[in-house]
Amino acid sequence: AYADGRSPLEVIGTLRQFHERMEREVFRHGGTLDKYLGDGLMATFGTPFASDKDAGNALRCAQAMVGSIDELNRERKARSEPPIHVSVGLHYGEVVLGDIGLNRLEFAVIGTAVNAASRLEALTRELGCAIVASDALVQRARSEPGHSSGDVALFAEQPARSVRGLEQPIGIWTCGGVTL
Repeated sequence: AYADGRSPLEVIGTLRQFHERMEREVFRHGGTLDKYLGDGLMATFGTPFASDKDAGNALRCAQAMVGSIDELNRERKARSEPPIHVSVGLHYGEVVLGDIGLNRLEFAVIGTAVNAASRLEALTRELGCAIVASDALVQRARSEPGHSSGDVALFAEQPARSVRGLEQPIGIWTCGGVTL
């Protein structure tokens, strides 16, 4: 909807502002930028090498992304520009990392954990929040050395939800919206 009625230069300029802020937070929190997905991106933590802080880094990064967009939206409002809405899905689990494709190889992260994170991001619209994290990610973050209770202080635990592609419902936590 944002692109409708706007010049390509304006749309690309806005995307670059958004991507620059998101990319900065990913790298600042020890993540890897896997790819841009139009008006979104996919980032991983613990690739190509796992650490004992990956889940906590992902939680802190997601919150920093939301904060960065809030800051950008204050600037946009001062210029009478519409706000940008951000939504983040977080999940913890094993992934497959490697080249995919035949003639045009692309280094990619694939697997159930990637699909689950994407489905959790989609839940943000239904739940009216900015971040949906799986219980697996939150519990992993809590078990990591140096964990701070502040990492999950703004999250509210929700009832388990069925997520397309997963056999069992998964526990979720939301941040930046209405508690169910």
